[in-house]
Amino acid sequence: MSSPLTRLRRAAVALAATPLLLVACSSTDDAAPTTAADAVTIREQWIKAAESDMSAAFGELANGADRDLTIVSATSPASATVELHEVVTDDSGAKVMRPKKGGFTIPAHGALALRPGADHIMFMGLNGPLRTGSETPVTLTFDDGSSMTFTAQVRDFPGNQENYVPDEEHGASGSAPAHGG
Repeated sequence: MSSPLTRLRRAAVALAATPLLLVACSSTDDAAPTTAADAVTIREQWIKAAESDMSAAFGELANGADRDLTIVSATSPASATVELHEVVTDDSGAKVMRPKKGGFTIPAHGALALRPGADHIMFMGLNGPLRTGSETPVTLTFDDGSSMTFTAQVRDFPGNQENYVPDEEHGASGSAPAHGG
């Protein structure tokens, strides 16, 4: 039988150890993401098959953060240039695509759909054919400097032929041929 003093010491040790056990058992998975790239996931990603020139990538971006996150650029080894594009209706009623000023903003705890005929990731100056069934990596860079890379499968898609209207940054004016974004 232990003395009251021994029982008191054991209780004090157990009480002192409780916060340490709680910290050790807590999960870091519940911690808030530290970068934009840590908070964003993509699903249903795909790229339009193309022999040359231009193509586009699509998917559903989800933001798990408590704040809006902005994608400011993209790159891929499949293309010399990759731009973030939107499709808008011009004054004549025609749908035109153009670089999206300010990038893509994904709302806090929300999603952004990249779809044909809407926001999409544009591949310009393909380095080779994008063949159905192949896969291509795409890297997204966020306004906090973080980046994430995903792989997208190349698929056939015959739809959406909008005109491309470059912005002033690219040194061109007027419309170029449709590219199918």
